[in-house]
Amino acid sequence: MRPLDIFGVTMAPLDVLAATAGVAAAVTVLSLWRALMPPSSFDGRIAALRERREALRSAVAAPRRSRHRHVRGVGLMRRAVTRLDLTRGQHVAAMTLGLARAGFRSRDALVIYLFFKLAMPLVAGAAAGAAMILLPALRAQPMVALLCAMTGVVAGAYLPDLLVKNMSEKRRERIQRALPDVLDLLVVCAQAGLSLEAALTRAARETRQWCPEIADELGLTAVELGFLPDRAQALNNLVKRVDLPSVRALATTLQQAERYGTPLAQSLRVLVSEYRGERLLKAEEKAARLPATLTVPLVVFILPCLFVVLLGPAIIGTIDALRGL
Repeated sequence: MRPLDIFGVTMAPLDVLAATAGVAAAVTVLSLWRALMPPSSFDGRIAALRERREALRSAVAAPRRSRHRHVRGVGLMRRAVTRLDLTRGQHVAAMTLGLARAGFRSRDALVIYLFFKLAMPLVAGAAAGAAMILLPALRAQPMVALLCAMTGVVAGAYLPDLLVKNMSEKRRERIQRALPDVLDLLVVCAQAGLSLEAALTRAARETRQWCPEIADELGLTAVELGFLPDRAQALNNLVKRVDLPSVRALATTLQQAERYGTPLAQSLRVLVSEYRGERLLKAEEKAARLPATLTVPLVVFILPCLFVVLLGPAIIGTIDALRGL
């Protein structure tokens, strides 16, 4: 058989046949290996993250009416607030931020807040004045009833602000307590190779059961990191909503890590150690205040019983001796 010239290389026909059979066998083995191997989890993870991001984005973009579904007459409140033109002005932005810090970010939250802030002074003042005049047990002079009505008006004017502030403080405390554990989870996610958005989404999913407040904030931050043109703006929004020094330090650390290329896991690990130290110091401070705190119950409840036990027999014996005389 004559040799063949292939791309300038002289090969025997049997060598060409053997090379062709080897290539075919390699393609066959590769095809069988790809068919028998289980599907890669990376593609599934990417698809799940994409679906999660779209779900969070639609949840943030849509008005959250579920929290205020039990409030009836929202349309009436909106008409009253709009007719009085209460949604315009510089104070509206501060009110919206305060409601967001308390956990209310829906479109109807500001309307309900403004309506109750307008109606509560009138309702509280009228209720206090009517109670002082109509109830027999509280019936008083007209001037006293008028003074009570004015007091009710002032109390009703400050009541919505006090409720929102109280809810905001409780929410901040819950976030502060859960933040070290959330940072531990973020460190694990960063060491696993997840990006910042994926780590925040995973942390929000894992903390949904035991701390829904911080899960809500982390989920919203992950969504904003995905579609805002400036990623630093998303972290700044987190600082505005939460208003905690620890969250501000976390946002600064994440911004510096993205700006200078610092490993995310290393930066978060430093923050975790600092927050663990702060928690330990607070526990030691409470333990140091415990003796001073127990002084009042000791004096009020324990020492009288101790005096009765120690001095009681002596007093009874003295009384019996004096009676015998």
